[in-house]
Amino acid sequence: MHRILICDDERDIVSALKIYLEAEGYDCLCSYGGEEALQLLDENDVQLVLLDIMMPGMDGIEVINRIRASSNVPVIFLSAKAEDTDKILGLNLGADDYVTKPFNPVELMARVRSQLRRYTMLGASMPKENELRAGGILMDDREKTVFLDGEPVKLTPTEYDILHLLLKNPGKVFRPDDIYRRVRNEEPYGAESSIAVHIRHLREKLEINPAEPRYIKAVWGQGYKLERGKE
Repeated sequence: MHRILICDDERDIVSALKIYLEAEGYDCLCSYGGEEALQLLDENDVQLVLLDIMMPGMDGIEVINRIRASSNVPVIFLSAKAEDTDKILGLNLGADDYVTKPFNPVELMARVRSQLRRYTMLGASMPKENELRAGGILMDDREKTVFLDGEPVKLTPTEYDILHLLLKNPGKVFRPDDIYRRVRNEEPYGAESSIAVHIRHLREKLEINPAEPRYIKAVWGQGYKLERGKE
């Protein structure tokens, strides 16, 4: 049985969600604030989190930042804001999906099932020796395949090699000339500027909003790194 953590400061919403989810056969944990939610996550095996963004004290943004520092458990944001910019912000912060209030119970249950299915297939188990992961990105280096949220992504050989380098070294900053040297096994001699083009193409294929990437980050004056703190 899948266990779902509900976190919302509005008790009526928590109660309604609990009724819907338990009717579908899910086990539910209920919390009414960010700190309580994090404690329940530490103490229980949870397969999905329904998380309100606007809460007093520790809000949903801080909660998901804490979650993403150590877990890839699916998180569906709940918010009264329906603008596209708010949805993009939520997804860039590491949420897997975004549902606006008042929500349609049938739609919400479909989204819950979808995220649990993806998590069961890609995220719940420990990575295999040949797999590299970052949030929704999964690379199988034996099969030379890349998936984003369960969907295949077609990369060129150079794009694949750059992503492989970054995935193997999360958080480490690589200068463009260093990336070129490691990927191409030759001295750049000025050709390292081409790395910026490959990075742009990778972002277009892997990021929800390439202009505000959540995975492949630029470090001003230094180079690029794979960010895992806010996956």
